[in-house]
Amino acid sequence: MQKVLIVTYYWPPGSGAGVQRWLKFSKYLPANGWQPIILTVDPQYAAYSALDRDLSDEVPSDLVVYKTKATDYFRLYRKDKSKIPSAGFAINDQDSFTSRISRFIRGNFFIPDPRKGWNKYAYREACRLIISEKISHIITTSPPHSTQLIGLKLRKKFPELKWIADLRDPWTDIYYYNQFYPAFISRKIDSCYEKKVLRSADKIITVGKSLMELFTSKVPGIRSKFTVITNGYDAEDFEGQAVPAPSGFMISYIGTLSDAYPVDGFLRAIKTLKWKGLKFSLRFVGLVSSGKKEMILSAAGESVIEFLPYASHPEAISYMQNSSLLLLIIPDHRSNKSIITGKLFEYLASERPIICIGPPEGDAAIIIGECGHGSTFTYDDWEGVAGYIETLIDKPFIQKTKSPSAFRRDNLVKDVAATLNQS
Repeated sequence: MQKVLIVTYYWPPGSGAGVQRWLKFSKYLPANGWQPIILTVDPQYAAYSALDRDLSDEVPSDLVVYKTKATDYFRLYRKDKSKIPSAGFAINDQDSFTSRISRFIRGNFFIPDPRKGWNKYAYREACRLIISEKISHIITTSPPHSTQLIGLKLRKKFPELKWIADLRDPWTDIYYYNQFYPAFISRKIDSCYEKKVLRSADKIITVGKSLMELFTSKVPGIRSKFTVITNGYDAEDFEGQAVPAPSGFMISYIGTLSDAYPVDGFLRAIKTLKWKGLKFSLRFVGLVSSGKKEMILSAAGESVIEFLPYASHPEAISYMQNSSLLLLIIPDHRSNKSIITGKLFEYLASERPIICIGPPEGDAAIIIGECGHGSTFTYDDWEGVAGYIETLIDKPFIQKTKSPSAFRRDNLVKDVAATLNQS
């Protein structure tokens, strides 16, 4: 069995879609002819925005994981030393002077990102493992995009090595990029890193077609390198779940809700439903910015709203299944068509209707439409949103037209193995 070194900053006890993607793929790769070896950061030195210690229990017992030190550059300039910014400072107080200064420092002095403090340690350990384990293939996954620079350096030292770059999000086009106030020279340096990775990697994986189109537009002649492998869900996470039905009509949002997520149209729809006297509840599980909390409370009223803190992965799935309708919001940005949040696939697996607020022609909307699990509305289509919710209150479950089994991790990993075999 050939060995593949997977270089990933995010790993349990860190949390989020980036953790779960390669945790789950590593679980199923051996059955497809590849032995994964994980190289990640030691949690004592890691800068995680959220923790989910339950995910550590999901690491296969026979999976070999190497961990290294890192320099935590976040500590050099963030005010709260105990809190790591999430989604590019997206949930920070955007009007705070100190927040603006922190974001400027991050965007101009730590390119491509502050987690580059892991790179020298990871590179040194990767060199050792490639030689001692006779590794022929590596996968670098990002964000943080600084991880791709490890692959770039390894490519120079080991030119015979087969390198696959897994790009889960846009790089210099990410929706919160301008919040860092990058100067012209900073943008040029970051863009140069991005293009070097695109040119140098043997194969490139993205999570959606629009993201692939975005990257291929930057460097001519690289389209043949690309494979689209979406995020997904692990069917085992949904087995044996005895979840009670919600009491009343429950609309749930799971995950971060920052100031970059437009909710005005949705909240106007909620006001309309309240005016009509329809009964429903709203539940938000995860980090919600103070500004968004005020807007939601003003629109719906405290009596029908529940704000819950960040939940573990099993708890998040339970909340999804204990819902009548799941809310998905895509940030309003020029690259929003390419945004496919990791939770979308677990929304699908929960077999609950999904209401998506975002571009109707975007990748997330296409997936929802093809699976027949819900509808997508533009940011200002409050009438459409209100009408759709009203029909579901009368008949809360919709008929699926396509099984989401194509998005099972054990099916998706076959494409990972095929990409490795072809490289």
